[in-house]
Formats: sequence, structure tokens, C-alpha cells
Amino acid sequence: MSDVAPSLAGWMARQRWYATKGRTPALRVIGSFEAEVDDALAMTLLIIDEAADVPVLYQVPLVSRATPLPGGDAAFIGSADGRYLYDGPHDPAYARELLRTMSAESHVVGADVTVDGTRIVDPGQVRRSRVLSGEQSNTSIVYDVEGGPVDQVIAKVFRVLHHGDNPDVTTQASLTRGGSTHVPSSFGSLRATWPDVGRDGGTATGHLAFSQEFLPGLEDAWRVALTAAAAGTDFTAEAHALGVAVAEVHATLAADLGTVPAGDDEIAGALTSMRRRITTAAREVPRIAEHAEAIGAVYDAAEHLHWPDLQRIHGDLHLGQALLSPERGWMLIDFEGEPLRPMPERSRPDLPIRDIAGMLRSFDYVAGSLAQEDVPVDAGAWAHDARRAFVDGYVASSGVDVRAARALLDAFEIDKAVYEAIYESRNRPDWIDIPLAAVARLAARSAPVTGATPPAGSAQ
Repeated sequence: MSDVAPSLAGWMARQRWYATKGRTPALRVIGSFEAEVDDALAMTLLIIDEAADVPVLYQVPLVSRATPLPGGDAAFIGSADGRYLYDGPHDPAYARELLRTMSAESHVVGADVTVDGTRIVDPGQVRRSRVLSGEQSNTSIVYDVEGGPVDQVIAKVFRVLHHGDNPDVTTQASLTRGGSTHVPSSFGSLRATWPDVGRDGGTATGHLAFSQEFLPGLEDAWRVALTAAAAGTDFTAEAHALGVAVAEVHATLAADLGTVPAGDDEIAGALTSMRRRITTAAREVPRIAEHAEAIGAVYDAAEHLHWPDLQRIHGDLHLGQALLSPERGWMLIDFEGEPLRPMPERSRPDLPIRDIAGMLRSFDYVAGSLAQEDVPVDAGAWAHDARRAFVDGYVASSGVDVRAARALLDAFEIDKAVYEAIYESRNRPDWIDIPLAAVARLAARSAPVTGATPPAGSAQ
């Protein structure tokens, strides 16, 4: 189907998931696979776009029809060989075939591509499907189903492909296997192997899509917390429960995927990354440079502490990554990890403290964002209490006194705040006081520590 690619360039350039804005796509098909579904041909193209400085690999699902798709005008791409081409996720033929390939654990051999479906739980029979609006980098299909464990399923189709397992797929699958109630249940995934002359062996492999339980209408923790803080409503019970949920997710991941000791190389690698980030921040944000010496002392102290075992974690945890279900309490979502990290690195074992630090920073951001309002709200005490309650919940569930490792937790929270300062200086300069205040507070309270025993303290 490589003859289809020229008709796609203009259409791809207009899509929200197209990464190289302002350039005309230069497309080359490197592989494809297809299936006949009723009177339509559902096909998926893997297309290299060489318009970018670094070529980008896209997954482009299409449906070719002899006659127009009723109600499909918005998904119409163009014509090729006298047939009508539609954006696959919007066409019920592709949507059904995608979920069937996963649940049937099909092995598909295409043109230079092999595809394998994996089923965790049978989702049932598809009644209808629709595309979720508003997404930037992926496309999600929502299915109404019957005969399965839930009424609605969502399949996420990855538009930009990367070599390596996607942690959003593998982590949530692990949590489903482990019986966790704090994540949407996973149903299956689709994984492919394609040509890549730049890799040893000449091939790459990665996930194309995965499916899970759809949870519509739930508020994320950011909105729930923001509303509570703005009204001055106590949030400690909710924060405590969120800490319990995060601890239970960590415990399930450790049990299912295992742990590894934090060796000298892993510790050195983490601290090298932290020190590199502070160097960048000191160059771009002069007010960070004022604390560089104190921050360096915190990192030096952390190097000599006992580091707990490493394991799979969320990797990019904040209040926007948790949903509140009336029946099941807090649920964590979006386990893809930090977007700027290469895909293989996102699945590496890491310290659970990184997730804790991310959530603590998020509570600070609630207070900081309210301080930016036209009528500022002082939510500093609210954030302090929420942070403390979150840690209390984590400790109560895990049995791990993270306050005993305060200096290590401070190091990771400082690193997160430094990252935020770089981001805000580049994108939202008016918000930079939020991370800068955290850097100053944490650097000031974290005295250098020597020896192998971490100090007691009052990490909030």
C-alpha cells in the first residue's frame, strides 16, 4: 500500500498528533498489515516521516472502502485507486478488528511487519465505537461492549512509535495480573516488529496499541484538590487515602515484577542526572544558582545514604494522574513515564521515592496555582497538611518510614522542583516562583549528612 502514502501528506500535517509542525511531511512506508472486515479493507501503515530533523515513525491505520462510509465525512482522508480512504480509528471496521486482534491473540504477518496480539481478559463483544476527542499524541477508541466484565473499553492507539516496551502497557498489565483495584483493568495489547537498519539485527519492536477499562466521568485528583484548597476544605482524609493507594500500587509492582538492589552504578547514574539538571537550571534560571551550593550538599549527602531497592514505579506521578472513583477510591492512570525520556529508560527499575516526591510537588502546585489567581488564595497551610497526610497514608500502608530517609526524599523533591523551574522559565515565567520557593525551602532545611544511617526528620 505504499502508493497510498503520497495522498496522506497533507492530511497528516493537519493532525494534532503530527509532531513536526510547520513542515510538509516527507513520507516513506516501511511496512504494513491488513485484514478484510466485511466489505472494507482495514490496513495499518508504518510510515517514516523524514521532514523532521530526526525522522519520526508513525502508525497510520486506514480503512479503504468501495463506497462512502455513512457519517464518515469528518474522518475522510481522500481517494486512492477509486476507493475511499478513512482514518482507521473513526471507522467501525478498523475499531472492531483492532480489539479482535488483541483478544484473539492473533499473529499477523504483513509486508515487513509482524504483529502479535496479547489478551489478559476477554473484553466481550463490540456493540459500537467512537473516538475520544481532545487528545494530542495518541488516538483512543471507546467501545460499548457486552458479555464482558465491564460495559465500556478504551483502546489507545499509539501514533508515534518507539522501540521498546511501552511502560503504560506493561505496568498496567502487571497491576491487573496482580489484582490491583487502583488502576483500570487491562484487557490486551498489540505489539509489532518492523525494519530498523539503525539497530543491531536490523529490526525494532514496540507496542502499537492496548486496551483497558474505560472510566468516564471521574474527576482527577488535581481538580478535586484544587476545588478543596480554593474553598479551604480539609483534604487530609483524601490525601491519606491517595498515599495508601500509591503504596499499594508500588507493593503490587514489586511483587509481580520484582526488585533489584540500588548498586553503586545506579546511585551514581541518578545523582549524575540530578547534578546535570542543576547545572542547566543554574545557567537558565539565575535564582536557582543562588542555591546551587546547598543543593549540591544535599546530593552529596544522598550519595552516602542507604538507598532502598529499585522497582517499577509510575515514573511521572502527580495529581493529574489519579482519578477518584466513588466505588473504588483513588485510581492511578498514565504509566508512560516522563515523556522526554527514551522509551527503554522509562521501564527501568527506579526508587518509589521518585513517585512520592512527584506527588508532594503536585500538592505545592495546587497552592501555587491558587496564588496566581486575580484574587489570590493562601493555601500554604492546606498544602502542608495534605503533604503530611499523603506521606502518613503511604507509611501506614507500606510500613516504610519514608521520613527516616528524609534527606533522600528531599534530594528527589529538589530534583523535581529544579526540573519544574527549567520548564516554567521556558514556558510560564509567571509561575516560576512555585518551584523556586520549594527549592529554597528544601535546600535550607537539608543539612549535609554523612554516614550510612539516614537522619530522622519531618518530611511532609
